[in-house]
Amino acid sequence: MTTSIRRLPGRMPGWAKAVTALAVVLAVLFAGIRLAVLPGIKDLFGTESRDRSGPALLKSIQDMSRYDAASGNFQVVVDLDKDAKYLPDALRGSRTLYVGAGTVDAYVDLGQVGDRDVTVDEDRTSATLRLPHARLGRPALDADHSYAVSKQRGLLDRLGDLFSDNPNSEHAVQRLAVRHIARAAEGSGLTARAEANTTGMLQGLLRSLGFTEVHVSYRA
Repeated sequence: MTTSIRRLPGRMPGWAKAVTALAVVLAVLFAGIRLAVLPGIKDLFGTESRDRSGPALLKSIQDMSRYDAASGNFQVVVDLDKDAKYLPDALRGSRTLYVGAGTVDAYVDLGQVGDRDVTVDEDRTSATLRLPHARLGRPALDADHSYAVSKQRGLLDRLGDLFSDNPNSEHAVQRLAVRHIARAAEGSGLTARAEANTTGMLQGLLRSLGFTEVHVSYRA
């Protein structure tokens, strides 16, 4: 007598379950690597961005006494090359070409003007003012017009980006861009332009109040 054994439909042997689970894990990992490495592949999955940020909180308020009299727009191309000792660039190293755009303001701090710095004659027709020299503000990098032209990274750096919380960080080149813009602003004549504009503003203001002579100078 021959007995036939039939597996119940829907049942899967243990080895098949293990192979299936391994395939799913590999597929998920491979999809994640493709999303992180290959540009444009994530668009195939129809990703959607949602802004879940909370409301902005006011931390502090400061009274400003400075007069922003001039502003300069700057652009710099940063070429940052990082090499590793005893390893070829193909394994460890990076090179980033970054275009940084930013602005620098030049201002005169009118809050430093005291009673001794302002002299008015008895007829109130002549005024003499002594102001502090103009200073440069901190460079403000324009995120909308700053961008990376190219990025070259070694194999180890690419693998590190896959497990990094902040892959492809551009903080280093951004700091260099701000530093170069600050140096360019120092030799651009912005402070001289700010002092000339401040002088013109104060002369126009005081003449509208009835002063016929207005002398503005800048102390050391």
